[in-house]
Amino acid sequence: MSTHDNLPEQLRKPSWLRMKRQGGPVYNEVKRLLRSANLDTVCEEANCPNRGECFASRTATFLLMGPTCTRHCTFCNIPGGRVAPLKEDEPRRVAEAVNHLGLKFAVVTSVNRDDLPDGGAAHFAATITAITDGAAGCGVEVLIPDFRGDQAALETVLAVRPNVLNHNLETVPRLYPVLRPQADYQRSLQLLQRTRRWADAHGRAPMVKSGIMVGVGETHDEIIALLRDAIAHGVEVMTIGQYLQPSDRHHPVDRFYTPEQFAALATVGRDLGLAWVEAGPLVRSSYHARQQSEAMADFPRRSYDTVELPQPDAADSRQP
Repeated sequence: MSTHDNLPEQLRKPSWLRMKRQGGPVYNEVKRLLRSANLDTVCEEANCPNRGECFASRTATFLLMGPTCTRHCTFCNIPGGRVAPLKEDEPRRVAEAVNHLGLKFAVVTSVNRDDLPDGGAAHFAATITAITDGAAGCGVEVLIPDFRGDQAALETVLAVRPNVLNHNLETVPRLYPVLRPQADYQRSLQLLQRTRRWADAHGRAPMVKSGIMVGVGETHDEIIALLRDAIAHGVEVMTIGQYLQPSDRHHPVDRFYTPEQFAALATVGRDLGLAWVEAGPLVRSSYHARQQSEAMADFPRRSYDTVELPQPDAADSRQP
């Protein structure tokens, strides 16, 4: 019997959470290329529900530094445990795959590597450089870990100027001990703030992005408080998606949000001051990343020091 069958009626996946059909010649070509290059993707390691759509459009989120994480988040399908040494040729192989796929925009992320002195920042930087040197005009979004708050590690990544720097807050602070026991909400906010201040000091790039999942036990008021915190710390783009329990061993789903409720959250986020909110049941961190980056290129960016949060009003109290 499946996990879905064991769930009470109100927690069984609704129709809008059906995974998109996978397959087709382009989808299979992308899978073959990734296999032949011995590359990991978060699309498959984290069982992303959009991988069929993304592979079919020649998009993949590359997962650096191996498929094993040094942390043990209870929502994540990437296993924790003993990690392997870094593969020095991985940046080159990722860049070659980007070229073969003909990508105009690449997304790169990693497992947490707390075993490394810089958390893998230099490996990120080498990969970004290899992509931008090898594929003229290809934009890059990086989804980075918190580097345990190491400012020098963050600046190593920022120095090679990715188009977008993404660091997910993931959930509301009350749930961090349960869902992200080795992370810290304030440390993540500080990383986002430091990125935005660096961006203001060195030119437009990178755009500052974060994301959360809902349906893990948060309240509406906690979501609003998180959005306000994100804006106050320089975030410009936010993704909001439905948590899906990978297995019986993972944190349980508390509730499923409807498409209309996601639309309401997106409206509230924009009303609060976010430039872009990508919200929906199957939205994940890198979903429509290229479209976001291209749209934001022409968006008038305010200096971080001029960002003002609106006073709480009726928009804050609207239930999703």
